Amino acid sequence: MTPEREKEILERLAEAVLNYDEDAVRQLAQEALDEGMDANKAVFDGMVEGMKKAGDLYEQQEYFVPELLMCADAMYAGLEILRPHMQSKKDGNKVKGQVVMGVVQGDVHDIGKNLVKIMFEAAGFEVHDLGKDVPLEKFVEEQLKTDSEIVALSAMMTTTMVGMKDIIKAIKEKNPKARIMIGGAPVTDEIADRFGADGYAKDASNALKEAIDMIASLRDM
Repeated sequence: MTPEREKEILERLAEAVLNYDEDAVRQLAQEALDEGMDANKAVFDGMVEGMKKAGDLYEQQEYFVPELLMCADAMYAGLEILRPHMQSKKDGNKVKGQVVMGVVQGDVHDIGKNLVKIMFEAAGFEVHDLGKDVPLEKFVEEQLKTDSEIVALSAMMTTTMVGMKDIIKAIKEKNPKARIMIGGAPVTDEIADRFGADGYAKDASNALKEAIDMIASLRDM
């Protein structure tokens, strides 16, 4: 595949996700595979880029929740085709680590969390996804049950974000070694520090890098 053709497919994939055109996404995903493109590249440099653009339009109030959901559906349509061909970046058969993730109680906005989940799974993490509107105690229980190194909390509203502080405190009391990462529209570095989180992710790529750094620091201890 020529660089020009690769660029064309990636741009069209991003555009198809942004325009929530499921048929076009499926067709382009299949073309990418048929022409020898790496499935990870098609996902992250194509469809995820489209999802990021949709997120930007949402922040600019040009897209709303229904549009975001349709974009996510289009991305999942492509993932059905590409996921079986994605190379999991695992160290031999050893999984990079385990992560519990979910959207905090009172919040049902899970687009960002789903994006992060896709990237974590593709990178070789075992993900325990609690979904959305997750009660505090559920995060604590799941971390203890799975002994996951990382707990990733997401909130899209200021009113639900404040609950993160209690979740972090409860998890740290039960297992001081657990590392906690928070993210979502209202979350900042300063809030992560104030709440006692170990990391802050401003987007899905950043979340993955933070998680890998956290696991590395845990294993160096």
